[in-house]
Amino acid sequence: AVLVESLLVFIIVLSVHTVVWDRFSWCTVALAIQAFYVQFKWDRLLQLGGAVFQFRGAANSGLLPASMVIPLLGVVMKERCRAAGIVYFERFGIVVASTGMLLALFLSVLAVGITKPVPTNTCILTGIAGSVIIYTMKHSLTVSEVIEVLEVLLIFVYLSMILLYLLPRCFTPGEALLVLAGVSFVLNQLIKRSLNVIEGRRDPIDFFLLVAVVGVVLLGLFFTVLFVFLDSGTWISSMFFHMMTAVLGLGVIMPWLYRLIQRNPLFWLLQFLFQTQTRLYLLVYWTFLAASACGVVFYQNAKRSSESKKHQASTITRKYFHFIVVATYVPGLIYDRQLLYVAAVLCLAVFIFLEYIRYFRIKPFGQTLRHLLSLFLDERDSGPLILTHIYLLLGMSLPVWLFPRSCAPKGTLPGAGALVPYSGVLAVGVGDTIASVFGSTMGEIKWPGTKKTFEGTMTAIFAQIIAVALILIFDSSVNLNSSYAWILASVSLVSLLEAYTTQIDNLLLPLYLQIMLMV
Repeated sequence: AVLVESLLVFIIVLSVHTVVWDRFSWCTVALAIQAFYVQFKWDRLLQLGGAVFQFRGAANSGLLPASMVIPLLGVVMKERCRAAGIVYFERFGIVVASTGMLLALFLSVLAVGITKPVPTNTCILTGIAGSVIIYTMKHSLTVSEVIEVLEVLLIFVYLSMILLYLLPRCFTPGEALLVLAGVSFVLNQLIKRSLNVIEGRRDPIDFFLLVAVVGVVLLGLFFTVLFVFLDSGTWISSMFFHMMTAVLGLGVIMPWLYRLIQRNPLFWLLQFLFQTQTRLYLLVYWTFLAASACGVVFYQNAKRSSESKKHQASTITRKYFHFIVVATYVPGLIYDRQLLYVAAVLCLAVFIFLEYIRYFRIKPFGQTLRHLLSLFLDERDSGPLILTHIYLLLGMSLPVWLFPRSCAPKGTLPGAGALVPYSGVLAVGVGDTIASVFGSTMGEIKWPGTKKTFEGTMTAIFAQIIAVALILIFDSSVNLNSSYAWILASVSLVSLLEAYTTQIDNLLLPLYLQIMLMV
C-alpha cells in the first residue's frame, strides 16, 4: 500500500514537472526521490518506538505525500502568476516552494540523524537532494526572501517541539509537517504584514484568515501553559478561561486586526456580512444547515442512550456531515466566494474554540461536548484532540483560501483551473463520501493491501465527473476549454490516492486535486 501511494505521488510530481519544466520542478523531483527513501526510515522509527515524539498509530509516516504538497503548491502558484504577469505573487510562489522544500528536508535530516545505525545510502541521497535544492535557492531568492524562508523554518522548529510534546498521538510525521508548516507560514506572514503598514491597505479579507489562525493558536498555547498549574475542570478556572478569552480577543486580536485593515473589525465584519440580499439569504440557509448538523448529533446520541449495548456512529452516519458540508459550500462558491471565505474562517475559529472547551473540560459545556462527540470518534482520533471535523472544514476551505485571486483574471482561472475552488467539494465532499458509502455497502473487490474497495473508488470517480458536469451547468464562470482529459486523470489519481493513503484524506486529497487542476 505504501509503494502504491508513493507511486501515485510520483505520478503527480512528474505531471507537474512535465507541464512546468523549470529548475524548481526539477527540485521537486529530487525532493520526492529522497523523501521516498527517508519515509521508510520514519516508518521504522515509528514501529520501534524510536521517534522523538509520540505520533499517531495505525498509519505510516506519510512523509512523501506530505513533503510534496507545499513545494508543488508554490510551483503551480508561481506558474499561474507568471502567466498573469503578477510579479509579486510569482515571487511569493517561489518563496512558498522554497519554504516547503526546506521544511521537508529538515524532517528528512531529523529522521536520518536519529536512525541507528546511520543509513549511509539515504544520507548520501538526502545530501545530494539538499545540495540541489539549496543551490537552486541560492541563485533564485533575494536576501530578504532567504531570511523569510529561514524565519518560517525557525517558527516551525519551535512549534514542533511545543505542540508535538503537548499533543501526543494526534499526528503522523507527515500530518505534523502539513499542519505546523501551515501555521508557521501564516504566523510569519502576519508578522511581516503587521510591520509593513502599507500592506495593511489591501483587501481586509486577506488578513482575516491570518489573524484568526494565529489568534486561536496563541489562545490554545496560553491556556495549555496556564492549566498545567490549575485544574481546568473547576468553575473558577472556567470563569477565568472565558474572561481571558474576552481579554485576549478584545485586547490583542481586535487591535491587531484594526492595525492591518485600518478600520473597526466588528463594524467591517457586520457591514460585510449583510452587504447584499444574496448574502443574507446565504447566511439564513447556512444557519439552517448548521442546525441540521446539530440535530444529527443530538439524534445519534439519543439513539445511543436508548440502546443497552455501546453504540458507535457508522461510516454512513459520519458521511451525513459530508453531505451537509457540500450543501453549504456549493451555493457559496456559485454566488459569493468572498462571503464563503470569511464564513469558513469564522467557522474554523469556532470549531477550534469549541475543541478547547471540550479538551480542557470548561464548564458548563465541556463535559457535554465530550459526551456528544465521543460517538463520532474513529481510529484517527487516537490522541487527546478530536480533529477529524476540523480537517473536514480545512479540506473544503483550503482551495478557497489558497485560490490565487490576484492572478486570476475575472476571478477565475482558465481551463481546468476554473475548478480549483471546487477541489474540496469534489475530492472530499463527493469523492470520499461516495467511495465510503458505496464501498462499505456494496464493495466486494478490495484493493491489494487496503480495506478500500474497487467499487468504491470507481463510483467516486464517476460521481466526481457528474459533479463537474453539474458545476458546468450551474456556475457560468466555469469554462473548461476542452481540458476534460486532464480533469479525468486528476480525479482518477486523487481517488486512487484516497484508496491507498493512511493519512488524513480530508486534508491531503483536496490539496493534491488543487495542484493538478491549477497546473
